[in-house]
Order: sequence, then structure tokens, then C-alpha cells
Amino acid sequence: MDPYLLSRTGNHVPFRASTHHQHHTWAKTYHSFPELYIQPRSTEEIQKIVHLARRCRRRLLVVGCGHSPSDLTCTSSWMVNLDHYNKILHIDQDSKLVVMQAGIRLYDLIAQLKDSGLAMPNLGSIDNQSIAGALATATHGSSTRHGILSQSVHSLKIMLANGLETSCSADENRDLFRAALVSLGALGVVTEVTFQVTSAFRLRWSQSLHPLEELIADWEKDLWNRAEFTRLWWLPYKRKAVRWRADKTDQVIQVPPSNWWTGTLGFHAYHILLYISTWVPRILPALERFVLSVQYGFRHDDDRKTAVQEGHAGLLMDCLYSQFVNEWAIPLVKGPEALARLSAWFHGDDEVARIPYDLDNLYVHAPIEIRVTDTSTNPGPRPYLDNTVPNGPTLYLNATLYRPYGRNPPCWKRYYEAFEWLMKEMGGRPHWAKNFSSVTKDEFHDMYPDMKDWLRVRQQSDPDGMFIGDWHRRHLLLETDPEVMLPFEERASRTEPARAGGLNWFGQLPVKSSSPLSSEESFDMMHETNSENGARVMTDTRQ
Repeated sequence: MDPYLLSRTGNHVPFRASTHHQHHTWAKTYHSFPELYIQPRSTEEIQKIVHLARRCRRRLLVVGCGHSPSDLTCTSSWMVNLDHYNKILHIDQDSKLVVMQAGIRLYDLIAQLKDSGLAMPNLGSIDNQSIAGALATATHGSSTRHGILSQSVHSLKIMLANGLETSCSADENRDLFRAALVSLGALGVVTEVTFQVTSAFRLRWSQSLHPLEELIADWEKDLWNRAEFTRLWWLPYKRKAVRWRADKTDQVIQVPPSNWWTGTLGFHAYHILLYISTWVPRILPALERFVLSVQYGFRHDDDRKTAVQEGHAGLLMDCLYSQFVNEWAIPLVKGPEALARLSAWFHGDDEVARIPYDLDNLYVHAPIEIRVTDTSTNPGPRPYLDNTVPNGPTLYLNATLYRPYGRNPPCWKRYYEAFEWLMKEMGGRPHWAKNFSSVTKDEFHDMYPDMKDWLRVRQQSDPDGMFIGDWHRRHLLLETDPEVMLPFEERASRTEPARAGGLNWFGQLPVKSSSPLSSEESFDMMHETNSENGARVMTDTRQ
């Protein structure tokens, strides 16, 4: 499809499309090759994209940094990136409401808020996501005083499949608002976000090492409530965990302690050791001990690290290398049982573990990340696809597995099968943007009583499936739904190993359509429409 010919429709409005773009997830777990890669800079350009996609019968996939390691961000159709649709439109210093275009990356948002003496109240582990992408997959931090990021959203604007920009909030189009707060990219193009921020703050944090039994004993006391922000990194072979706590402070900046391991030499040394472990997995318990003493800086059990940082700097983490991530949300009260059983499984105690998967020759690397949120006290509308516990605090267990130099760890499939089996027993729900593999559509519908409402709103917003891909069909859309074989829906046709590791993903649009015009007729109709200003055409086929 020639982007130049497409650009000549819609009069003066540019169509900034390129061909031959190669997309990959941040972890390079998936690679895809969109027919067109489009980067609009205005609402009018987004509207033009939607109208042209409808005429050409193309699926639209909006993507930011592609941080999800799944195929959620893969397409062979039209990929829309909003990196140039990234302005802050208004800041109200009194109410601390910020209006922004939805493509702004979190690191740009954080920097501009800082210039105004403001900050995001909570963050996940990274800041290279777009604000729309972070909201779409229920991104969260780690605090019982905060919920998921969508909890701070005051209102949204969405470009629907009919090309109309629609506003929604708790008071306006409430059902659409609840569906769009965790949209999975399946409703339309989120164009504008009004977000509740807070005054800029600093965090004083401390990091210390503890036996897992000690932390479990403290579970229902003040482990999760003593500080505003708390997270753990569990080292299963050592039966210990690193506890990180942080509170707001007025103290001066105190730089975190560092050593050679935190620099370039340490980065590559650890990467090489992880690569070796994919060939010799038995070294992983010893590697965990090495990580404990070097990466975290602990040489004795009473060692402690402290620092004072700007709020965002304290909350963010370096993800280091390509990785699989499999994170589940379970009730906080079930955390001790989940950790005790998973720990017993790692150490071969089948009687306590009660996990029906073989451990023979299975080794994992540390750490397992443990975080918490609480959305139960939020007075605002709850997203239909919010994976947190509705009536109490939520615990997140994140089984991360690095992929050194793009090589998959040999344990990952069996490990994740066992991990997901236990999480289901605990009443868990997987994080939407992670590498869950064993959850069926029926199980998802059982997990989410409001799924039918989300599907109803989705169908009303996009009846032809312009924003539906194979990932949505596999996990959410039942074959008995009236949405089966939607006119613009994209299905996966095949995958194949990629040179850089991971998989090349190829999709295919349905051949038949309910529209009275064929794609060729529709394209010819557009081609006959002359542009009033050819100089405004913005295309680039050199990528």
C-alpha cells in the first residue's frame, strides 16, 4: 500500500506514514513488520488515520515503547505511534490536574512536571512507557496507599472507530470510562489524559536483607504499612529477601551507594554469567549467592543501604536485560501461603508445596519481585479489567527470567506452568502485559465478572474490530460472541524464529468483509480525491 497515495486524501492534513518499519518488543521476544508505521502529530491526523483505515479495511494498533514482552503489540497491518503527539496541554496548580496528549512518555512527563514543582504520585518500575500504554495494561507501583496508575485518571478522550473523539469520566460516559481505564488498546485511540498529580517530593529509602520467615512473621503487622512504599526481592535458594522501604522526606539528596558491579563492567559480567547458566543451569543457586553479595552489596546479614532521591528516581528500577516476566495479582492475605508453598517447591518439599509439577533439573535465577497495591479504598469508578482485589490489598508476585543475549532460559515453560498453577489456586489474576501462558478464555471470564460489560462497551465502540488483534481473540473474545470474524480483525498467520532471538510474528486480515466496497474500490475512490496542498504530504519509505 503506497503511503504517498494515501496521503493525498483528506486535503491539507498530513499522513505521516513509512513503510519497511520493523517493530520489536523491548525484550525482543517478538518482532513484527507493519504494512505502515504512522506517527501523527495532531488530533486531525489521528482522525485521518482512522478514516483511511476504515476505507482500506485495515486494523489499527497503537504502540508506545512495546514494553510488554507478549505479542500484544504485534501487527502486520497499520501501526500507530504517538511519540510526536506528546504535549502537556494544561497544568492547574490549584487542583493539580494535568491535561496531556496521550503519547507523552513518562520520562518526559516526569521532567516537565518537575519544572512545575509537581510529580506523579506513584510509578511502576520503568518510565519509558507512554501514559496511554501504562494505563491500558493496569501498570502499578508498590504501596498500600496507592492503587494502579489508572486510579489517578480524572478523564480521557478517545478517538473511536467512527473517527469521533469522545470524552469520558466518572460523570460522563461512565461505562466507556470504566472500559478505557484498562483498555488493552481494543477500544480506540486514546488521545488525551487528564491526570491527578501531586507536589514534587523526595524519598528516603532503606534496603536491608532478612530471612523470608522473618518477613512472613511480620506480614500482618507492619511489613506493608510502616512506610508509604515497600517492595521485596526474594532470593529463593537463600530463603532470604531484600526489603526496600521508602517515605517522603525533606532531607537533602544522598546518592545511593554503588560499586563496580553497578557499572558497565558489572552489567556485562552478570550478562555473561546468565548466558552461561542457560547452558549449565545448575550454577544458578551459586549465582544467586553471588548476586546477593555483589549486586545488592550485602556481605553480612546486618548490612543496610540508604539513600535520598527525587521521588521518581527512587521508585524506578533498571530492568537490565531482555526478560520474560510473569506477574500475578493475589489477595495480600494469601501471600504467606503462596511464598511458603513456592519456596517448598524450589527446595523439593512436595508435601508442603502441593504443586503437581516436576522440579527435576529445573533451576531459576533470582530475584522474584514482590509488590503491593490497594485499590479497595478508591471512591472512583473501578476499571472493568482491573486485576487487583476489589475488597482489600493486592499482592503481586513477579517471576522474572532474563533472556541473556536473546537466549531463552531452559526452565521457563515448566517453571511458568507451575507458577501459574499455584497463582490460580491463590485466586490470582495475571498482569495483562506479561508472559502468562496457561490461562484460557473461560478462565479469564471467570476471573473478571465485569468482562461482559467490557466486551459490551468494546463492541459498541468498535463494532467492526478495527482495534482487535489475535491477542484479544485468544484471551478475551469467546467464539460464541457475535464478534467472531470481525471485518477488520487481524489474526496471526504464523510465527518463525528471529535472528535476534524471539519470534517473528505475521498476521493476516480477513479476506471477506461486510462492507459493500472491496479494498481496491475503496482505495481507488481515495486516489481520486485530490489533495489541496501537496506540499504538506509527509511520507518516508527509507526506513
